Amino acid sequence: MQSTLTVPGATLHYEVRGHGPLLLVSQSGEGDANRSDAMVDHLVDAYTVVTYDRRGLSRSVLDRPGSGASLDEHVDDVQRLLAALTERPALMLGCSMGAVIGLRLAARHPGRLSTLVAHEPAIPGLLPEPERLRTEAELDEMRAVFERDGWIAGVRRIGELLGIDPARQETEPGARLAPLDASREANFDFFVRHDALTMRHADLTPAELGALKAGPVRIVPAAGRTTPRTVFDYRCAEELAAGLGTGLTHFPGGHNGNLTHPKGFAQTLRTTLGAPAAYQPYEPPMPPR
Repeated sequence: MQSTLTVPGATLHYEVRGHGPLLLVSQSGEGDANRSDAMVDHLVDAYTVVTYDRRGLSRSVLDRPGSGASLDEHVDDVQRLLAALTERPALMLGCSMGAVIGLRLAARHPGRLSTLVAHEPAIPGLLPEPERLRTEAELDEMRAVFERDGWIAGVRRIGELLGIDPARQETEPGARLAPLDASREANFDFFVRHDALTMRHADLTPAELGALKAGPVRIVPAAGRTTPRTVFDYRCAEELAAGLGTGLTHFPGGHNGNLTHPKGFAQTLRTTLGAPAAYQPYEPPMPPR
């Protein structure tokens, strides 16, 4: 089912598939509702999966084009969407930018969620100061590359920061990655000009971490098995786990494991959320350190 929801300042496009407990998937980067279709295919027998276009991307139209979107607006969009679809606390998978949204949602609207899987939350403020300053400078440089050299060069720089080598991404059998063509330019442009800047300033204070730790939402910090351990998104996941006093759950693939390993990622997600006993989890070996 495809539908729209009117929210302050925008009209959101969202899609609903499957049956079972409601699971919201909030995508990374420029990803829209269809970004993880292959992964969702392996979830719809057990969950009612909701995906959506973040405001400003694809079919989620801003009332004032070019106005951008704040993190608080993204969070309000998600809580309104969940309120329109269910009266019960929902499950949520947040990837990168989606995890940033999910963590603030859990802090400000804890009644909306029961479990949040926060996969590589892109929150520089979680890092110790030297790492934070370096990461903020790298994100600023990425935006400068995008402006100076064009969107393809900017996307390649994003990949470098996230530990992604497009020419050498490991994929599970049958996985198909979307081509980097002109159909993705508008979403990348919006992401870099607006959401990447919002992400650059993202933070979780010790008080906020404490509130999340004591709150009712089960938060599962997660990262890719093959994400380089030194890149900022992996380090953010480590720091989130340390701040919450929990372990770090590893998912197949790297930062974009939901795309490169859709079946394995879905299987691990099902296990993390509480998969049916007959569903055998996918457990690839950990990379050598």
